[in-house]
Amino acid sequence: MSAPDQKNTADLLQKLDKDLAHMRVLLVDRHTSARNSLRIILSTLGISAVHNAGSSAEVLRQVKAYAFDIILADYHLDDGRDGQQLLEELRHQHLISLSTVYMVITAERAYHNVISVAELAPDDYLIKPFTADQLQARLARAIYKKQFFEKVFEHLDKGAFADALTTCEQLLDKEDIFLNDTLRFKGEILNILGRYQEAQAVYQQVMDHAMVPWARMGLAIALRGMNELPEAEVMGVSLIEDFPEYLAAYDFVASVREEMGKLAEAQDVLQKAAVMSPNNSLRQRMVGDVAVRNDDLDTAERAYGKVLERHHGSSLRVIDDYTNLTRVMLDNGHTDGAKKITRELRRDWRGSNQGELAALIMDSLCADQEGEPVKAKQALEKALVLHHSLQGEEEQSDFSQKITIDLAHACLATGDEDMAQEILSKVAAENHEDRSMIAHIQGVFLKTGREEAGQSLLAKIGREIVELNNRGVLAARGGDIETSVQMLIEAAERVPNLQFLVNAAKAIFTMLDRQGWNEELGQRAVRYLEMAQAKEIRNAKVISARELYHQVARKYGIEVLPVGGARSAGEKN
Repeated sequence: MSAPDQKNTADLLQKLDKDLAHMRVLLVDRHTSARNSLRIILSTLGISAVHNAGSSAEVLRQVKAYAFDIILADYHLDDGRDGQQLLEELRHQHLISLSTVYMVITAERAYHNVISVAELAPDDYLIKPFTADQLQARLARAIYKKQFFEKVFEHLDKGAFADALTTCEQLLDKEDIFLNDTLRFKGEILNILGRYQEAQAVYQQVMDHAMVPWARMGLAIALRGMNELPEAEVMGVSLIEDFPEYLAAYDFVASVREEMGKLAEAQDVLQKAAVMSPNNSLRQRMVGDVAVRNDDLDTAERAYGKVLERHHGSSLRVIDDYTNLTRVMLDNGHTDGAKKITRELRRDWRGSNQGELAALIMDSLCADQEGEPVKAKQALEKALVLHHSLQGEEEQSDFSQKITIDLAHACLATGDEDMAQEILSKVAAENHEDRSMIAHIQGVFLKTGREEAGQSLLAKIGREIVELNNRGVLAARGGDIETSVQMLIEAAERVPNLQFLVNAAKAIFTMLDRQGWNEELGQRAVRYLEMAQAKEIRNAKVISARELYHQVARKYGIEVLPVGGARSAGEKN
């Protein structure tokens, strides 16, 4: 059976008639007239639940309030971004379900620029000008495909990767409709599960028939997973050479080079991608972060500046956008500019305790650089009082770790070494596997003339983490699962880093698997798992823990919580 075409569009629309009447649609276009035209066409299909968004900020507000079955987005958006980048952000933030049909409306030139190389490809592109019949046909085929993969999407949205893989296998055994799409899902899931050799075989199967860019990318990811970094880099570079508009390949090569310690080369490839897609804020942040580690302050300042400029007045802005730029400006000797950005931070985040805390920290660092120790101390004291008042509150739990390091920097700069050591010890312990965060901590010690003290602190933290973890792991290996669980819980509560959170969650789930479900312990393990996912949702250790959770929950008939914030498209408000 082949994918539906124009000949059976009418049959599909008839089959989908009842479904269409219950679907919710979001129209994204700067122009009211264009949205009105689309609304009229949709009404002929019986779709009446149609929402409008004229800006990216409005899109975010809408998707947080409603679950949409269909999103039709114009390629050119209000703020310079395009509809494809919007899709990437919605997927990245888990704001829409995988079952949501996302279609980009574009001019022919834009279509040819992006159609074959999209990392997170829309379900379809509709080229202007188009007729009502063409829109109906494209929607019918997209919905048909979504329904074909309905179970796969359902499992993926819940983070049940093993179940999604099983479903892919069943689809492959049943019929060859959407064969390449099924193989693509299968390969991606195998890579996520760390089954890299199996993923390699899947991608090679696809490439034996067609050298499609996504298969080459999947194969490169598998090679990196098998620690074949030079081979992965070569394949990523060749993908860039053959498909220079495939921007995901640039990000991949940069991440591999960073892992290899080739930071200058990583920055170079990221900057090339940023030039081609200057409105992608996620990539601009990556450029800034790597440039800081390379001590290329001018590049970092430009990159962070572009991020802040893009997000001014937008709901996408975060406090880090301001402090990243302020921090680099201070390091670059641009104190007046840093003070200006801090004023903007205070104005734009008026009423936010986190915004005021960040502004006070930057006030202190600016005053210190200007040689005004009294003002620096006064600002720091206010920051510490506010920081202390927020301890234990949910608002503080979301506070940026990078800005917390800045607070420690201000403490060191004003002579409060004990407080700085306390803050940095906690941040280092909770982020000991994060190269960027550790580099930031090392940079603070270096700037304040305490490089040796920093090395000593980080070495001490490393030893304590190993000791804490080994106690629980050794108990588990000795067969004393209850003692292991208690020790790993203590470790996770004391130092909630990714490693301890995952180990504690897995230990609890293992004990529950053997002894039966305990609601209190189960909720604790789920909480640890959610905390670990918030740090790095695609980490192999986190995914392994998630799979164990699904296995045990299924055994005892416990409802599994979804992995992200997206509701299924059928879940209405």
